[in-house]
Amino acid sequence: MRVVELWRYPVKSLQGERVEATELTARGVAGDRAWALFDLGTGLGLTARRAPQLLHASARLRGDGGVEIALPDGTVAHDDDALSTWLGRSVALRSSEEVQGRRCENPSDIETEADDSWRTFVGSEQAFHDTYAVTLLSAATIGDRPMRRFRPNVVVDGAEDGLVDRSVQIGGAVVEVADRVTRCVMVTRSQPGGIEVDRDVLRWIHRERGGVLAVGGAVTRPGSVRLGDEVMPA
Repeated sequence: MRVVELWRYPVKSLQGERVEATELTARGVAGDRAWALFDLGTGLGLTARRAPQLLHASARLRGDGGVEIALPDGTVAHDDDALSTWLGRSVALRSSEEVQGRRCENPSDIETEADDSWRTFVGSEQAFHDTYAVTLLSAATIGDRPMRRFRPNVVVDGAEDGLVDRSVQIGGAVVEVADRVTRCVMVTRSQPGGIEVDRDVLRWIHRERGGVLAVGGAVTRPGSVRLGDEVMPA
């Protein structure tokens, strides 16, 4: 099994960057989910579950270690005011270093997303991950569905489900694969490039895969990873 794609998503729920090489750190892919937008009215972290339009902006890491956000019209949002104007609510871009209590929302009713079905949960205490620092997925698992719906960090050319409960070496890094990844309504959202709203995606995951898709875990030995690296037992 080998690495065929590598992705990082500097801002939670925004489009990310495909890279040829990266570092896997204790926090996951270097720069991955290092920032998030926070709703200043509720204090909650904002995701594409609650604000689907987030997936139509993109983020990239700058050379100085900061992040640049491009809005759907191609303009760069230089401050929180620009982001607030775009989203129609007061928001602030915050790094994972400056936020305590990472509360976000998820609806328990995946069909209607009724207002009374939304519940808050607490995510990772490091980067703004919902659960796992690193996720792996293969094209064989999703068939002809767009890979970008599922936002993996590492795309492999083999069956990732068999990696659960194993330590695997990827390049110079070691990942302890803990479990399969539980999926939510975010996979149903529209994205740029003709990816339309599709609620059947989540129905398929629940019907055929017990609500889980991709595998995730923690980095137990940091190291460099690049395209073509073998994924093998550690």
